Amino acid sequence: MRETGYSLGVTLSVVIITYDEEANLARTLESVMPLVRDGKGEIIIVDSGSTDRTLEIARSFGAKVFIEPWKGYAAQKNSAIEKARGDWILSLDADEEVDAGLAEEIGFLILGNPRHLVSGGVSVHQKGGVASTVHGFWIRRKNHFLGRWIKHGGLWPDPKLRLFRRGEASFEERAVHETVQVEGATRRLLTGALVHHSYPTLSDYIDHMNRYSSLGAETAGAKGHRGFSVIDIVLRPLATFVYNYFFRLGFLDGREGLLLHLYHAVYVSWKYAKAWELARADSSRTEVRSD
Repeated sequence: MRETGYSLGVTLSVVIITYDEEANLARTLESVMPLVRDGKGEIIIVDSGSTDRTLEIARSFGAKVFIEPWKGYAAQKNSAIEKARGDWILSLDADEEVDAGLAEEIGFLILGNPRHLVSGGVSVHQKGGVASTVHGFWIRRKNHFLGRWIKHGGLWPDPKLRLFRRGEASFEERAVHETVQVEGATRRLLTGALVHHSYPTLSDYIDHMNRYSSLGAETAGAKGHRGFSVIDIVLRPLATFVYNYFFRLGFLDGREGLLLHLYHAVYVSWKYAKAWELARADSSRTEVRSD
């Protein structure tokens, strides 16, 4: 038996923002414990006023908990990143779980954990390491809807840039669908995945889409979508459904796929209708001030 590679001796910060996440948080934190226990790293929780057992659960896993007013998704996540002290940062949503394959890959690449290989009939203990030129990693994500892993319709492998060097990345400031901007080279991980336990019920999904369509309306309005447009409110949602359900094979995900893409199309319609509603309200306020 022989050893290859080297140990980095680096640490990892897992950062999560929360609000009333007692149904999800324990599962998420349990999945990252192999990456942070024994001095390998830390867990940072930035909470925006949970009234359930979220904070109790977070502290039971040894997380560092900070309570701050809600500032928006990007700002809240950037606040969590700023509190991290690890060499690398893994940013998670509270309803995401790191599967065993991903935990092993992160441990190998970032923490220098050894892994066992058989090469040419020889048993090899390979120690991890990553080239200093890599500043961030894209991670595959498995999205679950009503308990089913959605494999089609553009939702797999759904790569997300969530693992990056501290000080070299932040979330782009936008109202919704915030994304990480990394300074430097990135690479895709092809082993393991984040398991996204999203929307276990239709009510969860509809409530979420209602909130997100309101935020999306602000962005759409800023881009000039302010009038009542049949194209945006009717035709665009229809085209979205046809594209995702038929051309991207969403129908292969059964009843759950049908409901997901149907209601996502409704979300698109809501977004542009709400953008029109906001523009009308702004116009009314302007007229009142001018009077």
